[in-house]
Amino acid sequence: MKYSDIVHRCFRCGYCKFTDDYQEFNCPSYRKFRFDTFAPGGRMWLIRAWLNGEIENSERFQEILFSCATCGSCVEHCAFTFRDDLVNIFISAREELVNSGKIPPAVRDYFKGISIQGNPYRQPAKERGAWAKGTSIECYNGHEYLFYVGCVGSYDEIGMRTARAVSTVLTKAGISMGILGEKETCDGNEVKSLGEAGLFQSLAERNINMFKELGIKKIITLDPHALNAFKKDYPDLGGEFEVIHYTQVLASLVESESIKFNPFPAKVTYHDSCYLGRHCGEYDAPRSILNAIPGIELIEMEQNMENSFCCGGGGGNFFTDILGGGSDSPDRIRVRHALATGADILAVACPQCARMLEDATKTEGVQDKLLIKDIGEIVSECLTGLKR
Repeated sequence: MKYSDIVHRCFRCGYCKFTDDYQEFNCPSYRKFRFDTFAPGGRMWLIRAWLNGEIENSERFQEILFSCATCGSCVEHCAFTFRDDLVNIFISAREELVNSGKIPPAVRDYFKGISIQGNPYRQPAKERGAWAKGTSIECYNGHEYLFYVGCVGSYDEIGMRTARAVSTVLTKAGISMGILGEKETCDGNEVKSLGEAGLFQSLAERNINMFKELGIKKIITLDPHALNAFKKDYPDLGGEFEVIHYTQVLASLVESESIKFNPFPAKVTYHDSCYLGRHCGEYDAPRSILNAIPGIELIEMEQNMENSFCCGGGGGNFFTDILGGGSDSPDRIRVRHALATGADILAVACPQCARMLEDATKTEGVQDKLLIKDIGEIVSECLTGLKR
């Protein structure tokens, strides 16, 4: 296994489980299960024991490995030089399990959906662009940007709603962009994080070739997970593109005073997506947008930015649900964090986070107290005019 020569360096000091101030546990799977085996250090020791033949691949071992949300909190808080490879080590161990053919059924089914239909929802490709009906966005034809929507934005009800809002705002602002519609396929970020390296490479190469054939050089993503794959993984396969998240585009429009807002009186707290924040380093753009809207009072949750608590959807858990539910599920904990601020709205910038957290408000019974809104939706609702 790749990284097998550094797994032994972890001696389970436990820093990886905490926030910077050591006041809260910040690993979502450890917070859920409360066994050290579900913490990064515990996983490291289990992986080492497995590699040494001291334990075998079992359903319990698979649950522990695949419950990791790849949120990257451990990378932020580990005290040692191998910290940057922690998530990579867990993904590499998953690859070994995938290659062995012994993986959880939910993971197997996810791969099957991607392999056959090109999306985990197992919906036909012709429906992929259905979200755009009634909008002015066009299919890509030499536009400056490709607007890459992704699987969740294409097929999930909340994701589709977000895609419509974002595309409406950006096209109104004069951004030249088009979509692939039924030609779009999965970006592969979760395929890679779940350990199917071969399938990921196949998806990435297909996308890279299509982007090049269409002359695409610049991409705006709806989903931070796609942003991560396009920026970090595609270049190694020959896919060099200028890739930005839609909040970064909106933030530049705000900075140049190219868009104006009606007052939007609300107390808002913002949830940092792990893949936009910790993985891609973007914390400021969403906040600069919200702070520019008159009437919004932005209230930070105690766990924010590098210390943000994951919603639990990363690492493929959005689709496999290996982390599972219950009162200690990460999404419900995060909703309680938001409620504690007194906010009316929990703003997000990721369609996976939006779905996870909206479902959690219903489970917690607080959907009337706390609304989940994507930043694109908020901007769409209060956009008043464009600078000419």
